[in-house]
Amino acid sequence: MRKSVIKKLVLVALLSMVVPATGFAADTIKIGVAGPHTGDLAPYGIPTMEAAKMVAEQVNAKGGVLGKQIEVIPMDDQCKPEIATNAATKLVSLDVDVVIGHVCSGATKAALGIYKEAGIIAVSPSATNPPLTQSGDYPNFYRTIAPDDDQGKLAAEFVTDKLGAKRIAILHDKGDYGKGFADFSKQFIEAGGKAEVVLFEGITPGAMDYSAVVQKVRREKADAVIFGGYHPEASKLVSQMKKKRMKIPFLGPDGVKGDGFLEIAGKNAEGVYATGPMDVSNLAVNQKAKADYVSKYGKEPGTFFDQGYAAMQTVLNAIKVSGGTEYAGLEKALKSSFVDTAVGKIKFDAKGDAEGVGFSVFQVQNGKFVELK
Repeated sequence: MRKSVIKKLVLVALLSMVVPATGFAADTIKIGVAGPHTGDLAPYGIPTMEAAKMVAEQVNAKGGVLGKQIEVIPMDDQCKPEIATNAATKLVSLDVDVVIGHVCSGATKAALGIYKEAGIIAVSPSATNPPLTQSGDYPNFYRTIAPDDDQGKLAAEFVTDKLGAKRIAILHDKGDYGKGFADFSKQFIEAGGKAEVVLFEGITPGAMDYSAVVQKVRREKADAVIFGGYHPEASKLVSQMKKKRMKIPFLGPDGVKGDGFLEIAGKNAEGVYATGPMDVSNLAVNQKAKADYVSKYGKEPGTFFDQGYAAMQTVLNAIKVSGGTEYAGLEKALKSSFVDTAVGKIKFDAKGDAEGVGFSVFQVQNGKFVELK
């Protein structure tokens, strides 16, 4: 796929306003890193940005890729589709070669058409909405995480088979990611025939009070809640359920599994379940990546660090293998062979999904998410 005429015109205009670059020569490989770097969902975007910068620094110290230095260009989208389109347009205007991101599915969907038109590949660490790969609309999209249909199936089976729930309330935030997860959970629960979905309802993100929907959950005598969405809303829901002394299990997706949820929900987080990428901390590549991070930042990495690190590894490997940053060469390299990454040995299938990744169920125990075997 060739760079679009629109992109070429933008670049010609920019060349007339060129100012001297600092820190990088003109001949660099530019990697855009798009995601929420500010706002409530920043805990999901900053770890990927930090991972990308770390990988770039390490590669640059060894001479770069193909004799070129790697330049990381962060771009904040706050996980909002309307901001994501502006972020994507800005990255295209800056002539990035590849994008790591976006993080949230809605923002990713909003940006992908812009990258597709410009002939730019995007590799997300966390956008799990299945149609992003399965629809065929975005052949330029790849991800280092499994899609929500896998996650929804795991959630449904865990709640019915392991927890023995019979009457399940499913709530969601109405977004591509949250409702997608909720839809698949509902689908697999109904297909399993072991439980009944007694409530399926959307909530308004950012609202201060969810007592009305919590009351509906109680009225329907649900014995478990599955929630599709992110930690700010999940934190409020579990807190209000605890205030009403509801002791039924609460399970969310990987948008809940993170430090943001633990910090906001506090003691109310205890016992909450969440699906999320499998624990890969036993892998040598993962251990080194995290040790390097702790050495650099003095803290443990956050949510999607592993997937962001792996995304950067696969992109730089594809550039090296293909001998450049042309779309066709990168596409072939990403799908051709397994790469040893922070999430394991992976490659991408014909649709752009990573082979070799999957989800587990975690529970908050003593203030931390613990993988359940």
